[in-house]
Amino acid sequence: MTFLKILWDNLRKGPSTEAFPFGEATTPAGYRGKVTFDAATCVGCNMCEHVCAAGAIRFAEADDGLHFVIWHNTCVSCGLCAYYCPTKAIKLSNDWHLSHLQQDKYTQLDHGVVAYKRCTSCGDKLLPTGSVLTQLAYKGPNPRAERLMDLCPECRRKASTRGEAI
Repeated sequence: MTFLKILWDNLRKGPSTEAFPFGEATTPAGYRGKVTFDAATCVGCNMCEHVCAAGAIRFAEADDGLHFVIWHNTCVSCGLCAYYCPTKAIKLSNDWHLSHLQQDKYTQLDHGVVAYKRCTSCGDKLLPTGSVLTQLAYKGPNPRAERLMDLCPECRRKASTRGEAI
């Protein structure tokens, strides 16, 4: 008799599990899913590549800029890259739908290019260090530091040895 009572209660209450194969599954808040990358805010410090536990992040220099690649089939979603990124160019989304066919395993990647900028003095290529790092270092905007960010290391050295007002 107890069995029939439990069966009746379960039928009356309905299912207590997710309807995933037949409906959308809910994603909890703060779930670490697919890595997203914003090349506009990246300064090419390579910290994300250094701390990546799975070796899923790679940077490569090219003529047009610094190429960023994240292999999603290798990423373990630990979140270290997003935690240590000083400019928050890397974030973890709630998108956890990363299943794919075996033949598509080499296409599970995101690619971005951090474009070089030019030194205002000599025209050499340099990475965009940007105002975000300046604000982190100086706790706010600093015009002198912003001017230094537009110079290559050699031009910075020359300007400081000549005693120029930067």
